[in-house]
Amino acid sequence: MPLSGALERHAAGNPPDPAFHLEGRVLSYGALAATARELHAAFHALAPAGRSVIGPANRLVAIVTGNHPLFAAAFAAATAGNACAALIDPHLPEAVRLRMTGQLSPDIIATADGDGLLLRNPSTGATLAIAYSETSDLPPLPDGGDSDPFLVVFTSGTTADPKPIIRDRRSWRTSLAAGTPFFGIDAATSTCAPGPLAHGLALYAMTETLVAGATFHAARHFDTGEAREAIRTNAIRRLVLVPTMLRRLCEGAPLEQVEAITVAGAKLTAGDHALCARHFPKAALREYYGASELGFITVTTPGDPASSTAVGKAFPGVRLSILDKAGKALPAGETGTIFVESPLVATGYLGAGDGAGLARFGTRATVGDLGFLEADGTLHLLGRSGGMVLSGGNNIYPSEVEAALVGLAGVRAAHVFGVEHADLGSELVAVIEPEAGLTAQALAAAMAAVLPRYKQPRRIWLCRAMPATPSGKVEAKTVRQWVAEASDALERFA
Repeated sequence: MPLSGALERHAAGNPPDPAFHLEGRVLSYGALAATARELHAAFHALAPAGRSVIGPANRLVAIVTGNHPLFAAAFAAATAGNACAALIDPHLPEAVRLRMTGQLSPDIIATADGDGLLLRNPSTGATLAIAYSETSDLPPLPDGGDSDPFLVVFTSGTTADPKPIIRDRRSWRTSLAAGTPFFGIDAATSTCAPGPLAHGLALYAMTETLVAGATFHAARHFDTGEAREAIRTNAIRRLVLVPTMLRRLCEGAPLEQVEAITVAGAKLTAGDHALCARHFPKAALREYYGASELGFITVTTPGDPASSTAVGKAFPGVRLSILDKAGKALPAGETGTIFVESPLVATGYLGAGDGAGLARFGTRATVGDLGFLEADGTLHLLGRSGGMVLSGGNNIYPSEVEAALVGLAGVRAAHVFGVEHADLGSELVAVIEPEAGLTAQALAAAMAAVLPRYKQPRRIWLCRAMPATPSGKVEAKTVRQWVAEASDALERFA
């Protein structure tokens, strides 16, 4: 990781400069480096030998703090030298968190202790409390080797328990080296990413911001009013977030100081583009398509027309191909599995896999997403192969239908999937979060204008408050369970 060296350089050159900002608490670069050194020393004292799933050569630190004033220091310390950070969202159900830590057997678990951190060695039961430090006489944070593991993150787990993905330092070092000039990030690019730091989008935004020597703004929980006030009063120039958050921020007066917005996690609609242009008139808007296992895949160019399926062209250093089931390359316009050749691909999953997700074929890797390439290299994303619905002899990609639904007036969010049907094989159904005043007749007319009949959901339910994961995506597992159980959380709409 270049983070250790970058923090030490910034701390030596500009120690009072603000580094990590969380709801009124600010760590300067000097304090951030000092606190990270204290934590790194505490890790060594508390667990002198590695006993985790990644082996004895590396110390695995599970960070279960959520968005916390000392998160950046903990992450820097847990990725320095031979240490490896594993990020677990504390807002997940306790039973899920216990299974996640059980998979990892971490050497140390770091949890929030007020404004400080509590470190615990689960093998010995020994604990240490660490607080904020202004200065430190300890040695600088050490760098780690390119091929050493430095990070374990978990898949979103919307339909099953999250799976641990492990990365070596080389993948992020390569990504940061390519992404910093590509996105134009420098010491003046103050960035706000209000999502959970246990997930890749905000975590990566924090890392690239700190490596550049800029100020990173986080939030314990996303609140529209607080986020807008933070943007206004802190001269934030760049936002990194999911579409749901962007839509919430497009309320109230325009915020003209924002110069760049990066969105990932789901597609933006034409309405989103127009809304963003009104509320952030000076911001260059980019969407990127990626995966925790693959890193950046494609990115759009500011000014690209809105599309329900187009996700831009290959990120620097990434090569794309579309293959059929036999592994044969398909020509432009034909749908198949998306493969990448990329230095950004993760090492793989920890433990026994379930046969789904990341797969490698020679130098190519895929997570099973389906799409097609235009002749100019623009990629269109249609969905995940396992999620395709075969209904009445038609292949339907639910994510394509979801994107079309969310683009309609009166629809805030949507989840589309297939259920068994005696005659059709599978029946396409949808759950939507409506805006006030939406009628079944208006929705039917709007769907008919953008979707062929066979892609229109045959049954639709309303959900007044769609359940969401901490990263802002629809919590598919809960929605599908509600449909199966005829839950009172849903109202039959059509």
